[in-house]
Amino acid sequence: MKFRSLILANLFRKKTRLLLTVGSFAVALFLYGVLAVVDHAFTGGLEVVGADRLVVINRVSIIQPLPLSYRDRILRIPGVKVVTHDNWFGGVYQDEKNFFPQFVVDVETRRQVFPELVVPDEQWNDFVKDRQGAIAGAKTAKRFGWKVGDRIPLKSSLFGSGTWEFNLRGIYHGERPQDDETQFWFQWDYFEERMPQSWKGNVGWYTLRIDNPDAAARVAKAIDEEFSNSPFETKTETESAFAAGWVKQFGNIKFLILTIGGVVFFTLLLVTGNTMAIAVRERTGELAVLKAVGYSDRFVLLLVLAESFVVATVGGGLGLVLAKIFTLGDDPTGGLLQIFYLPGKAVLLGAGLTLAVGAASGLLPAIGAMRLRVVDALRRV
Repeated sequence: MKFRSLILANLFRKKTRLLLTVGSFAVALFLYGVLAVVDHAFTGGLEVVGADRLVVINRVSIIQPLPLSYRDRILRIPGVKVVTHDNWFGGVYQDEKNFFPQFVVDVETRRQVFPELVVPDEQWNDFVKDRQGAIAGAKTAKRFGWKVGDRIPLKSSLFGSGTWEFNLRGIYHGERPQDDETQFWFQWDYFEERMPQSWKGNVGWYTLRIDNPDAAARVAKAIDEEFSNSPFETKTETESAFAAGWVKQFGNIKFLILTIGGVVFFTLLLVTGNTMAIAVRERTGELAVLKAVGYSDRFVLLLVLAESFVVATVGGGLGLVLAKIFTLGDDPTGGLLQIFYLPGKAVLLGAGLTLAVGAASGLLPAIGAMRLRVVDALRRV
């Protein structure tokens, strides 16, 4: 860059002011990164759900069971390829603060319905052979320091008192960074032999895959009609709709995040704009001299804008890098957020916002410098 030394000289004229402005950008973009992580934790599941998966729950509520006998009837509906079932367990590991999702799964169909959650074949086979076997997500295993072969005790208040013992036979990983790696699975057979008599023959919900995603509405309607006017009526919807409904229970998280982010960036715009205006005012005589020796109004405009862009790029880039580094470490929420990940598109959006704020904050001072008349400027000196 031909005038790089001139731009740097102007920026480092007031080192304290430069550091504070760059720091403001860094803090704002770091906060943006954290907010993006929280938003992705609540809505990221909507992006990775299977387009060919449907979820069947009790029409009253997901906490109400469905008969196990529904499985075969669902399979007979045209368009349904495979069906699996789950139960929420709600156990406690060592301390009630150690929350992580625990599911009772059907080992025969689990991997067919959720192929993106990968377990090595050898580990899966060991899991199937062991009635007390369990599979843990990579994040949960890392969180508690578990390794294959460990004995895992869980206490349940939902399904009888006492401790349930499990042998960790495998650890699964998601194929994508945003896949949920916090779950804990164990076998339906072990659960059924110990469950209360009132729960026997029932499951929590069904998840199924269909042949054609375009037929999702038709298949969902057929399933609900199959069990209409029965003691256990169903509500069937796509996995994306089910996930969206689950997120809504927490309130309008996205609106809250957008509001906080908007306030942060608007404040940053005011702070940076004021800083650039003061910097231009201090150099009125120097800008006039540049014009007097032949530099154009356009050059002066671009010079001021370039200074604003440099400050925004350095500060914003630093903030985004710190946010990314922050998400690479252990989840500070202790597993409260199932997905603790800063997606690439959020980083790109942050970079775009950084440049936009840099341009907006430097635009008015740059236009003022461009319109500056040499005679009037030198008269002020």
